[in-house]
Amino acid sequence: MHQEGPLAGEDLAFNWGIFNFDKPYFVARFVFGLTDYELGTIPFRSFCAYYEHWGSSVTEQVLNLTNEEKLKVRDALANNLRPENRIYRYNFFYDNCSTRPRDIVEKCVNGKIEYAPREDYSPSYREMVSFCTRNHPWATFGNDMLLGIKADLKTDMKQQEFLPENLLYDFDRAQIYANGNYRQLVSERRMAVMPGVQIIERDFPLTPMQCACILLVITVGISLFDWKRKKRSTWYDVVLLLMQGLAGCVLFVMLFSQHPATSTNLQILLLNPIALGFIPAVIRKKNKTWPKIQIAMIVLFLIGSIFQHYAEGMLIVALCLLLRVIRFEK
Repeated sequence: MHQEGPLAGEDLAFNWGIFNFDKPYFVARFVFGLTDYELGTIPFRSFCAYYEHWGSSVTEQVLNLTNEEKLKVRDALANNLRPENRIYRYNFFYDNCSTRPRDIVEKCVNGKIEYAPREDYSPSYREMVSFCTRNHPWATFGNDMLLGIKADLKTDMKQQEFLPENLLYDFDRAQIYANGNYRQLVSERRMAVMPGVQIIERDFPLTPMQCACILLVITVGISLFDWKRKKRSTWYDVVLLLMQGLAGCVLFVMLFSQHPATSTNLQILLLNPIALGFIPAVIRKKNKTWPKIQIAMIVLFLIGSIFQHYAEGMLIVALCLLLRVIRFEK
């Protein structure tokens, strides 16, 4: 959102997505969702120049507000910029740099904004995020790994507006109703910056599914070798348990994070810190308990796939772990 003149005598862009990397314990605070973002301003020309440099487009919507409503927006922005108000607890789905300007506009109009319903559009949070990362399979994998079952619930229009693209779409079709009359919320839409050439950095050359298939081939090969010689490759079991347990530690921590939709993640049934506790018993070959618990966890994990979308390749990983708990005696 940008505002002309009244605040600083120039056309300004307001950005609710600024955060400080130098803040103490940044990584720990980010992991636990203690993300304090703040509102900042930048000259609109500089704002456009930044996105033009990266080849990104900027779409500008001119709001159809009365002079009184414009003054209300100006005052609300000025109040948001005050030191005691500019910092807020950012929440990716529910309170972010898209929902904040929307809420200001809704509060400052003299009337009620009525949005046109979208037919046959009720995606989940996961589906919307995955669409944004569709060209980056490992980013999609990371999101799907950390997002839990709540991310698979269908959303309504208000919830969908955490994405700027959805808010832009809804604003274009919204009307302000006041005193028995309607007027369009947006009077004009224009391109402040035309799309340019974007440089997309390459991901890891193999996709998550390809890596999972390679792991399956290795696991099948080692398991057949063990079956033939009637002896288990303990070192491989330890490696798998170590990866399983360390990944489980990450998911366990995310259960207590304030990040949205991470608190109930059924993938922890498979990737669980408990796996680390079985490593000493496996090394000593006293592993009678490990196979039973591992099989139970895998079965529950597979049942959970009915209710939650898992990260790409995770079902293959489950198959690999299942193969290693099968006893290979003839």
